[in-house]
Amino acid sequence: MECSIANAKEIQVENGGIFTFLPFSMFFLFGGITSLNDIVMPKLKDVFNLNYTEMTTVQFCFFASYFLVSIPASYMIKKNGYMRTLVLGLNLIALGCVSFIPATWSGKFIVFLLALFIVAAGITIVQVTANPLVISLSTRKNVSTHLTFAHACNSLGTVVAPYLGAMIILTHHSADSLLGKISAYFSRENISEGAVNISVCYGLVASLVAVWSFLTWINRKKLKEDYCSEESILNAVELFRDKKFSLGVAAMFFYIGAEVTIGSLLVNYLVLPNTLHLTAAAAGKHLAFYWGGLLCGRLLGIIFLRAITPSVLLAVYGSGAFFLVILSILTTGGIAGWAMLTVGLCNSVMFPLIFSLTSMNLGARASEGSGLICMAIVGGALVPVLTGRLADISSLNIAFVIPALCYLVVIYFGAFSYFNRSK
Repeated sequence: MECSIANAKEIQVENGGIFTFLPFSMFFLFGGITSLNDIVMPKLKDVFNLNYTEMTTVQFCFFASYFLVSIPASYMIKKNGYMRTLVLGLNLIALGCVSFIPATWSGKFIVFLLALFIVAAGITIVQVTANPLVISLSTRKNVSTHLTFAHACNSLGTVVAPYLGAMIILTHHSADSLLGKISAYFSRENISEGAVNISVCYGLVASLVAVWSFLTWINRKKLKEDYCSEESILNAVELFRDKKFSLGVAAMFFYIGAEVTIGSLLVNYLVLPNTLHLTAAAAGKHLAFYWGGLLCGRLLGIIFLRAITPSVLLAVYGSGAFFLVILSILTTGGIAGWAMLTVGLCNSVMFPLIFSLTSMNLGARASEGSGLICMAIVGGALVPVLTGRLADISSLNIAFVIPALCYLVVIYFGAFSYFNRSK
């Protein structure tokens, strides 16, 4: 028996409430929390005196969860439905955020990594659920547009969260401020100000996520869906027999690897004398331009998709990202810094276009495909560490060659999808 939970024809939505907004709000939420890593990493590097390789283990720990949790998450959807699975993921995110408090008390880097892994596991469940949910509520004609709009909501979160996070985590707070008083209190226990700022930031996030979880739970019956769980993980792996699906998963792996690598190292890159030579706090706030580029690019992408096929748009944006990274590597000063920040504009439509091009023909197996595609997000765990290692043995500037090469895979997938668009 073939499950039909992810078939758009099998899903009905009751009018009323906030359900029509809720699926898109999930993208805002997990986008914002994920982008906080780019603020946390330079602070942890300072607190624990880490090198680039050690610093990028933050992203390794975070994005490894996609590899470990994505397939189980897709089967949670089949067993429990979209809404209950979303609630489970949100609760796990809140638990991970609260775990930063004991991590601060411990003063150990490994405990911070554990807290991040719990947060990431929850985000994985939410993302694996939210993507096929939007696809299932769309038609074949508008699926790319709807998914691009959903990821525009994601980008809004990635613009807001790093800016606010930098104000809390990377800024030195005066003794008269609330955070300054909290830091002064914990300094008596030999707990650093940086660790305290991180735990305060994630404590606020935990409160926000708890509200989101409650709203999702009370709206769980708005979605009418069938549950079944007869298929095994081995059946999902059969999807790799399709060449386009396999290439799509590879493109997702390398795209996420490139995007996460650049976002993770941007603060360290922008403080260098041969780029913008900013302070850590100012560089953290400049991440809003990088992630803001994603927001603008996705909004433009919605317009472009009316006239340009998704595969061509993906290849064009991928080419832009490749040339901007190369430009940044070969130049210095403002050109180098702003070229790298502008890569965010080109990254904008890559996730939704890769996801929709890879999964649009899966029909009833969309939740399984979503799990496998989201497993490819493990690229965000491996590529940053490899880039960090190259930065340690050469320079941060040269190390950006690795994400530049990743974009070539994205360009190839876009071209392949165009010439095989009838399949």
